[in-house]
Amino acid sequence: MSFANRQRLLIADDDADTLAAYVVFFEAHGFDTRAAEDGTHALAEYCTWHPDVVVLDIQMPGPDGRAVAREIRRLQAQPAPLLVAVTALSSPSEAAESVTSGFDHHFVKPAPLPVILAAIMSHQPLATITPRRG
Repeated sequence: MSFANRQRLLIADDDADTLAAYVVFFEAHGFDTRAAEDGTHALAEYCTWHPDVVVLDIQMPGPDGRAVAREIRRLQAQPAPLLVAVTALSSPSEAAESVTSGFDHHFVKPAPLPVILAAIMSHQPLATITPRRG
């Protein structure tokens, strides 16, 4: 796979172990990843790097994931990034609030990473991400 074709994926979660696992998983699937441990750094990284996909925990320090999502949507980047919430918040009203905040998907922890990957891949152009060869 050519480095130029790698999708940029920003992951923000205040749990260091979760964050590290996400980075390893998504890099193994061909994404160019960056990580942030709070909302402030996630938003700063988004503004300087302009990732294609942003995976955010909702309950984290600084602006929470929903505030980060709202700000990303306010910036009206084109093409718009795919926003994915991965959170412990599990009620239908919490999921609805995530959608209202600008998220495309709301997954409840512990969400299986292959399910998150499938949701991300379903939104990406087929020619952009190709499987890695062993």
